[in-house]
Amino acid sequence: MKTVKTTFRLTYTEDQYKRSMDFVEDMKRHPRRVYWLGKEGKSDEELVISHIAHRILSGFYNNYNPSYTHSQILAMESMTNGNNN
Repeated sequence: MKTVKTTFRLTYTEDQYKRSMDFVEDMKRHPRRVYWLGKEGKSDEELVISHIAHRILSGFYNNYNPSYTHSQILAMESMTNGNNN
């Protein structure tokens, strides 16, 4: 399996930040949810930002817009050694 390492520049609104913060607070009340897998030790800020990134990047799959993608993706490097890091 090939791995693609990608760097993104994401912009978000205060409303998106607040909604993500509310989401993370809600997830704290449900510690057994799948959401928490792999998130041990992350700060609230890291969780909020990663949630924002997840929501924005999911839009690339749902509403593909080449001009938006071009302005948001800064670099992409294909790693062909099969490494998943």
